[in-house]
Amino acid sequence: MRKLSPDEETLWARVTATIRPLSRHPLPQPAPIDVAEPRADHAPPVAHATKPPKGRVPPERLAPPPPAKPRPTIHGSLDSHWDRRLRSGTVAVDRTLDLHGHSLERAWEALDRVLEQAVTSGDRVLLLVTGHHRPGEPPVQRGKIRAAVHDWLAVSRHADRIAAVRSAHRNHGGGGSLYLILRR
Repeated sequence: MRKLSPDEETLWARVTATIRPLSRHPLPQPAPIDVAEPRADHAPPVAHATKPPKGRVPPERLAPPPPAKPRPTIHGSLDSHWDRRLRSGTVAVDRTLDLHGHSLERAWEALDRVLEQAVTSGDRVLLLVTGHHRPGEPPVQRGKIRAAVHDWLAVSRHADRIAAVRSAHRNHGGGGSLYLILRR
């Protein structure tokens, strides 16, 4: 590695004077270099009292934040009898909600209203027709309701009444529909 010429040292001193550290903690400042007078080639290098640390200096560690409140789960477990009936499509649907043609806001309102009706009437199985999920680059023009329905159910005021959410059998719409199983 070669040494810098006096002109290069002057230029390098100007460049390093404009650098801001990434850390919030100030780094120890080296002794200022006089840029007006170039140093002679035979002059010994200036020794610093303390060397700045090499590499990235990690910030001071803070206490970890308190644990977040767990979100309610809607993918609860069902006994084997329920799972068998859902997979075979032999489950009797008590109420159906078709969300085709709804805007996101109207779909949310309709879902909340139907869940309220199902809870008060004691229904056990709801069939929610959402349409197929359309993966793709944002903005996705189709499949917005299907993409949002699990989040809606998790934060719904009726989330504690939902025992499980499962994909529907092809007799009931397949991948474009969901079974909502409510607790008694």
